[in-house]
Amino acid sequence: MTRKQLWTVISLLLAASMLLTACQPAPTPITTSEPQIITQIVEGTPREIIVTPEAPAVTEEPAGPQKKVLRLHWLTGDIPSLDTALAWDVISIQIIDTATVGLTRQNEQTGEVELAMATDYEVADDGVTYTFHLRDDVPWVKYDKISDSVVQVMDCEGNPRMVTAHDFVYAIHRTANPDTAADYAYVLGMAVKGVNEYNSGEVDDPETIGARALDDYTLEITFVEPAVYNLNLAGLWFMHAMPSWLIEGDDCTNAAGGRWVETGFYQGYGPYTLKEWIHDAELTLIKNPFWPGNDVVPSPKIDEINWRFIDGTAAMNEYEVDNMDVVSFPSNQYDRVHSDPELSQQISPTFTLGTEFYAFNTQLAPTNDVRVRRALSMAIDRAALIENVTKSGTEAHWFVHPGVAGAPKPETHPDLGIQYDPEGAKALMDEYLAETGQNAADLAIVLMFNTSEGHRRNAEAIQQMWAETLGVTVTLVNQEFAVFRATRREGAEHIYRGSWVQDYPDANNFLFEVFSSGGAYQDVVNWPFDEKVGTSYNNPLYDEFVSLLEQAAVETDPVARADLYAQAEHILVVEEAVVAPLYWYSGEVLIKPWVVDTPSITGYDRFEKWDILDH
Repeated sequence: MTRKQLWTVISLLLAASMLLTACQPAPTPITTSEPQIITQIVEGTPREIIVTPEAPAVTEEPAGPQKKVLRLHWLTGDIPSLDTALAWDVISIQIIDTATVGLTRQNEQTGEVELAMATDYEVADDGVTYTFHLRDDVPWVKYDKISDSVVQVMDCEGNPRMVTAHDFVYAIHRTANPDTAADYAYVLGMAVKGVNEYNSGEVDDPETIGARALDDYTLEITFVEPAVYNLNLAGLWFMHAMPSWLIEGDDCTNAAGGRWVETGFYQGYGPYTLKEWIHDAELTLIKNPFWPGNDVVPSPKIDEINWRFIDGTAAMNEYEVDNMDVVSFPSNQYDRVHSDPELSQQISPTFTLGTEFYAFNTQLAPTNDVRVRRALSMAIDRAALIENVTKSGTEAHWFVHPGVAGAPKPETHPDLGIQYDPEGAKALMDEYLAETGQNAADLAIVLMFNTSEGHRRNAEAIQQMWAETLGVTVTLVNQEFAVFRATRREGAEHIYRGSWVQDYPDANNFLFEVFSSGGAYQDVVNWPFDEKVGTSYNNPLYDEFVSLLEQAAVETDPVARADLYAQAEHILVVEEAVVAPLYWYSGEVLIKPWVVDTPSITGYDRFEKWDILDH
């Protein structure tokens, strides 16, 4: 067949096909929205065909209220832990305090202790036994990804799990359990009767601890002593209720163990709960609609709170393009921010009851000699550091922030603490060098700090002061926060950057719980073991230091109490020079005009009281 004949045949076939199609009856119009079955003749054969009608045009519904999301930042790296028993740092405690609520709660603007999960309490005649009555309307909740909502946690009978006194007892027992390895077990031991004995393994029965549920909503706690700050201790995060069924497992819940704080597992009961934690990147809390709210801890107005883990410069860049709502701007941008017509109007002062300091390793030469430690501290020009580097803070000549209860004040103790004295510092260092037959250049001293632009600038400035005043070259080493903390505990270097923000606003929290045996920094400075007597190590000045703190804990006269703490401070920062206080925290942040915040003096924010306006 030729090509011309082939095209003729194809043309005839197409014409025939079109004729057949034209002779077929038109399909019945579809008048409903349901799929229809119709019959068509295809190539001479009847065939049933399912026809789905076109979807009707979608009419857009009016948009609902815009979700309120508060966008914040933290340092690079990750949050150390959201485990209520294991948390020890500011950001972890901040998040836990937002997702759970203690028996009491510290007011962020006054520092005063207020009742939170407790509705009232009584104190027995012994002054140490407290009976707390709890609210009975707070359920445990979790975030459900499928419904993108917060839901109540159900028990094995299908009923909501309510927060009870038993959950608080479990929390105290778990923090005290030596297997938990809680950093703050030592504070719990200083607070609650029987904890030290259980935590040390002296006894193995947690029921010996002074915490018991008298019924579902009545909790009895027996404290170690009738201290003026017992109500503050009752509200600390490591005593917040914990979900035993989730951590340990029960008849209808698999034990999550340490994974209970991860995305998809976490259960809380506060004004917010965990939505997502992407390690080393960001964390998001979501509003808990089941939190009943009260005057102390109201129902939140903001839907979500998001923290991104980025450094100050990156956060500042995000803030300036409206991708961040609150930012701690780097000190090297202080002048630019203050001179900028728009940014300067967004500056908000911050006041935190905390102290920046350097901790000396008293066991490693040459900082094992008090003359070296004292010389290094006296050579720090704190006023110049604040004016030229930090651009914030107040010179700290002793450790305790003067804003907390019991603390000595600059106006009442103007000569207390360590002072800037370059000539005195050089004389001390020269005396040490002459006695040991060394030159200043021979001293190999290392200062270690956790990675941060601000910490580096501080370290470089103080490194230069030491070089100019003492002729000492100090090596700087930085590490990511979690690694730094572990390294600091090993005691391999001479000086470590330190920070302390109050857990509760009392001088006891700064001194006894930080530097006494088992305290937060005791194993960093190794202070109680400065000299060897016979076959054991002790230090008479350390013993005097602790004795002063023990007297101050029960002293009710505020003037006498401040004097006791002042004497203890003189031992800490002058006679023994265990730490070099740098500055008491205060500073500035940038806050967008649409954010309604409640400024905090405690170091911790109460985001349930914040709001975001339409913008």
